[in-house]
Amino acid sequence: MALVVISLVLGLCVGAFSAPAPDTPKQIDLLMPHVQPKVPDTYLCHGMKLNSSATYITGFIPNANMNIAHHMLLYGCTSPGMKKPVWNCGEMASDSSMFDTAPTCASGAKILYAWAMDAPSLSLPKDVAFAVGGDTDIKYLVLQVHYKNVTTFLPPQNGNDTSGLNLITQKTKLPRRAGVYLMGTGGRIKPKSTVFMETACKFESNLEIHPFAFRTHTHTLGRVVSGYRIRDGKWTEIGRMNPQKPQMFYNVTTPNLTVKPGDILAARCTMLNDRDTTVKIGATQNDEMCNFYIMYYVDGKTIMDDNYCFTSGPPNWSWEKFGQGDLALEDMPNTVSWPPGSSEPLEEGKDDVARDDESLESILDNLQPRELEELYEELAEEGKDKDQNGYYYGGY
Repeated sequence: MALVVISLVLGLCVGAFSAPAPDTPKQIDLLMPHVQPKVPDTYLCHGMKLNSSATYITGFIPNANMNIAHHMLLYGCTSPGMKKPVWNCGEMASDSSMFDTAPTCASGAKILYAWAMDAPSLSLPKDVAFAVGGDTDIKYLVLQVHYKNVTTFLPPQNGNDTSGLNLITQKTKLPRRAGVYLMGTGGRIKPKSTVFMETACKFESNLEIHPFAFRTHTHTLGRVVSGYRIRDGKWTEIGRMNPQKPQMFYNVTTPNLTVKPGDILAARCTMLNDRDTTVKIGATQNDEMCNFYIMYYVDGKTIMDDNYCFTSGPPNWSWEKFGQGDLALEDMPNTVSWPPGSSEPLEEGKDDVARDDESLESILDNLQPRELEELYEELAEEGKDKDQNGYYYGGY
């Protein structure tokens, strides 16, 4: 009997040492410190220094309202753009004399999360986390918030803002690391037309990645954003969404998808411009965006160094100008520009808005000097084959 009791006690002790209590998740709040932006299209950044021990982020809870914060981006940085509590990080947007101006990150910028249009919370899959702090190259988290409309902060309201994120974290290491791969374009969208904005890159990393979520982003002209993996000429959909719906991370449309060295990643934004003016890619509310985000995991702790794929977009670049392999455009799915739930795809170049039948001369006669200048610039650009880096991905 004594031996049995001793054995049970020893077994319980061994079990206690071999199975430690599970890590209790901790919430870390990264919120704007009561800011009052006064200029429309202000981009503000707020940073947080991380601990010397690694932290693992497993979830994101937005703490924001789309009527105040147009978008939020969470960056991991080796060093932040500035060590002040708040700075203006909209390098291509409006300048605000209230805040010093600096980039989001001074070095080592990586996008970890993005939010817009009242998207809900996100929990990562089991055993997957973003590793930050410790011996990783992410020493700071930087929250970037785009304030498109600042009426709330002007008299008589004189409000202030604490938009941000609640991060769900733990200290226990997880076997899979998460990352975000961002695809996008520069370019311009002609008036009264449907335009395809396309990007593609050969996947040259030596890692195999597992996409598990995707997110689309445009401003008001976007109708469909779709992304694909192309392997041996076969197109496999990663995700396709109407960007006017909540801009959350959705589950990929092809489960258990992998991307390996030699594959090609491609994305298209189908844009419908019903305006009388050309719209360019840029950071303000009058500009546009074409972004396709892929959230992925890798087995192990090493993620990709290069997480971006951008092209100059129309009129200078399209899938037909891809030079890193065979896109097999003849086998492209017919749903690339097909809005989910729609009965027909959108066609490039189609004039989707009725207008009076005017002669070229009467149109030119009614253009303002700046509009004429833009028209001539556009005609000149259409004759160029060389890509131009006219893209912007510091925000929306």
